[in-house]
Amino acid sequence: MSNDLESTRLLDPTAPGSAAVGRGPGQTPTAGNTAALSATKESLEDYTLRFAPRSYRKWSAGVVATSALGGIAYLADFSIGANIGIAYGTTNAVFGILVAALIIFATGFPLAYYAARYNIDLDLITRGSGFGYYGSVVTNVIFATFTFIFFALEGSIMAQGLELGLGIPQWLGYAASTVIIIPLVIYGMNTLAKLQVWTTPLWLLLMVVPVGYLVISHPESVDSFFAYTGESGAEGPSVASVMLAAGVCLSLMAQIAEQIDYLRFMPPRTEANKGAWWRAVILAGPGWVIFGAIKQIVGMFIAIYLIATLDPAASVHANEPVHQFLGVYQEMMPAWLAMTLAVVLVVISQIKINVTNAYSGSLAWTNSFTRITKTYPGRMVFVVVNLVIALVLMEANMFDFLNTILGFYANCAMAWVVTVASDIAINKYLLKISPKTAEFRRGMLYAVNPVGFVSMLVSAGISIAVFFGAFGGAIQPFSPIFAVGLALVLPPVLALATHGKYYLRRTDDGIDLPMFDANGNPSEDKLPCHVTGLEFERPDMIRSAQDGPDGEPQYVSSLALSTDKTGKLVLPAQT
Repeated sequence: MSNDLESTRLLDPTAPGSAAVGRGPGQTPTAGNTAALSATKESLEDYTLRFAPRSYRKWSAGVVATSALGGIAYLADFSIGANIGIAYGTTNAVFGILVAALIIFATGFPLAYYAARYNIDLDLITRGSGFGYYGSVVTNVIFATFTFIFFALEGSIMAQGLELGLGIPQWLGYAASTVIIIPLVIYGMNTLAKLQVWTTPLWLLLMVVPVGYLVISHPESVDSFFAYTGESGAEGPSVASVMLAAGVCLSLMAQIAEQIDYLRFMPPRTEANKGAWWRAVILAGPGWVIFGAIKQIVGMFIAIYLIATLDPAASVHANEPVHQFLGVYQEMMPAWLAMTLAVVLVVISQIKINVTNAYSGSLAWTNSFTRITKTYPGRMVFVVVNLVIALVLMEANMFDFLNTILGFYANCAMAWVVTVASDIAINKYLLKISPKTAEFRRGMLYAVNPVGFVSMLVSAGISIAVFFGAFGGAIQPFSPIFAVGLALVLPPVLALATHGKYYLRRTDDGIDLPMFDANGNPSEDKLPCHVTGLEFERPDMIRSAQDGPDGEPQYVSSLALSTDKTGKLVLPAQT
């Protein structure tokens, strides 16, 4: 924890400017101060709710990128690819995957850049990109939903592997896949970075080698793959089928938020490292979808191979990754070794992604709860909450309804992510209505900004109605188009209509020190927080509405502000 102690230092309580609110001579800290201090210390490892300070960000761009990409080791892509391939045929499924990948990459780029440049997570980005301080709570719920849906999906895949390889009943496998994650997410980025870096080589070997073997040793499988028409039986491409396939894949759009939970720890961008910095941001940010699309196509390829070469009873499990890889491994090696490696691959993949799902989900729930209640219960409380919800989904056998669940969820994820991307790309950079600098601090933002908040609700609501056939079956497959189109267009329309007046409650945070250094990176200068008695870096600070005993200015951290129930520390709005 040495990095934490460097970035957030305890001050001498008797030092000038460090007296906490509610203290007088000889008095003890108030409950509010104790809560703020407890929340601050508890969040030192993962920087929940907070800007990630430079003194904590000691990893190279390559290590951060590798850690972020380790989180996409999930096997759900293989199931998704197999399911849409079986349903719509190879041609339609591949086109659907490519359409979804293009949309995800384009919308993920501005978000990844903002996270790496300003060292904040997607919730903090969302606050200042059209939603407001409290308005972004709804998007946190959307993201938390993503994490427990995909935790349940990966846990189901692991339970399938444990049942097949070890004979463990699936209900017990669900519980095991949940409990095993808890000790791994007690700590934050330090532990996750090590886990992802050290397990990635073995995961790549177990996944890539069997696919390469299949293509080389069974070249006829390639012809079978491209000729497969699926349950629809359609020979040529169908726009409706392509969009239905794309809709399932677009449910993964919220994955960019998990990538950002790593990218916020990127080192400062300088002339010396800008090449590596940009490569890491692009590859580990929106570039995750390149690897995801490849996995979806590979999952489809293996499933079609199994369907074409095995008896119908065996092909029933062609959409289950453990059966996919077991089928290929058995072509290469003895049955006992094939089974062992298939189970090892499933377990490693599940752990790599579900530590990220549990970690990111706990951050999202904690963010929402703290802002609404002004109470910080501790991130581990919401690790357990997220995992319990995921376990319930697993026990309800969500795997059998995968396409429907993901198709519905995709509309919510697209509405959120595209709205934020539209605000950054169009409102900030083209129209210059939205403030270009990322802002997330309480007091600087309005509670709710209709630009993003309304845009997301309208686009999600209409696209969900389309998804369930409210406007007729002819346009039902095109709900992703409605979600993306409305979320792209509405933010600039509403920003122009409101003249951008709901973005900033204040333009001056009351601190004379510059926010950024000469290279445009967030400043590493430190200021004392008079509530907690700790020092924080400049971007995390704002002037307090309460001056010191002699009228001197005092400063307060964003986390202390988030737990201030009185509102006495919040600066008044500027007219």
